[in-house]
Amino acid sequence: MSSEKDVQQKAQEAMSQTDRAAQLKQMVLWFGALVVGGVLGWLNIPMLNDLFNFVATVFTRLFQFVAVPTIALAVITTLATLGTKKETGRIFGHAVVYTMLTTIAAAAVGLALYIFIAPENLPADVIGAGVADVPDKLGKLSYYDHFLSVIPNNLLQPFLAGNVLSILLIAFAVGFGLAHMPKTENAQMLLKAINGLQELLFTLIRGIVYVLPIGIVAFAGQLAAQIEAGVIVGSLGKYVAVVMGGNVIQFFIVLPLFLLIRGLNPIHVFKKMSPALAVALFTKSSAATLPVTMASAEDNLKVNKKVSRFVLPICTTINMNGCAAFILVTSLFVMQNAGFELSLGTMVTWLFVAVLAAVGNAGVPMGCYFLTLSLMSSMGAPLGIMGVILPIYTIIDMIETAENVWSDSCVCAMTNHDLQDVLE
Repeated sequence: MSSEKDVQQKAQEAMSQTDRAAQLKQMVLWFGALVVGGVLGWLNIPMLNDLFNFVATVFTRLFQFVAVPTIALAVITTLATLGTKKETGRIFGHAVVYTMLTTIAAAAVGLALYIFIAPENLPADVIGAGVADVPDKLGKLSYYDHFLSVIPNNLLQPFLAGNVLSILLIAFAVGFGLAHMPKTENAQMLLKAINGLQELLFTLIRGIVYVLPIGIVAFAGQLAAQIEAGVIVGSLGKYVAVVMGGNVIQFFIVLPLFLLIRGLNPIHVFKKMSPALAVALFTKSSAATLPVTMASAEDNLKVNKKVSRFVLPICTTINMNGCAAFILVTSLFVMQNAGFELSLGTMVTWLFVAVLAAVGNAGVPMGCYFLTLSLMSSMGAPLGIMGVILPIYTIIDMIETAENVWSDSCVCAMTNHDLQDVLE
């Protein structure tokens, strides 16, 4: 009997060593692709730039293609299995609590930096010139319309439009419906078909991740070419310092502290989730990154699938640390330049407005920019500053998305750690 246990233990150790070697090889390959892409992009060769743009677009479309069904199928299958069991409430409760705590912390860090650094008003002529850069359609957005659009009026439109919140609502309804259906042969066949589709989807995701180094070369080359060509230039000085500084503090200090408090090693979690963080940085979409986030959590971090396939789709929709900080800091900066009085009470009020707005934001490129512009437009604040910010928002969006996915990973890891003795 003991010999069988020894054999099993040795087999597990051999598998663990193989996994570590494979992950190390993957990290080296990804880092090499990043360096190669950056160097080639910095050369600014037109033909290479066109190739990078084409390949980057192909990979972005592939991620978008698998992201929508990943969200729907993951939530449906998890809820169909758990139903209204106690585990469902526990998983959801942990995810929401950690989401709100990390998001409030991110906004609070942004507010503290804003008060400490105290960005100065921009010259009136700079703000006036920025009005021309604000896209016309953004100025007509309504925050009321944004929330109303979440309620689906047909089955296909949310999937065609990529409306993550609407898809999540549909997935919740279908998942709970399957859980409460009579256990007939038809219900079992339907659930087997959905599970089969999910297995097929994850096979496709692993295939995309396998060839992702090609995409990283293209993404890095595209970004380096833009910087070399002067597309991403300029600075708003102290405002940029507040936004970037808040992201850095949240990423490297606040979120690791959350993990440490819950008894988790931040470096270990970071290493295991690094593929998702790299994809988030370049795609600028936490929704498009979701397939890689889920694969990294399950294959690398060994998170229970009941947790990863329920928590991560939810977090992709509501856990927006970077977005909350951006909405708060940018709103305060715009209002300050418009002459609004920014008392401490007003700032704290806007902290919670920013958190609630971020929770309702879609995990898509420029989502925070659209939402902040909607808020400022509804208040009648001058939008010229949003036009001034626009040229540098690409860099801000990249860092914010990586922070959002890192926060999603932390919430998932903490929820899994808390419930590992409860879940089968």
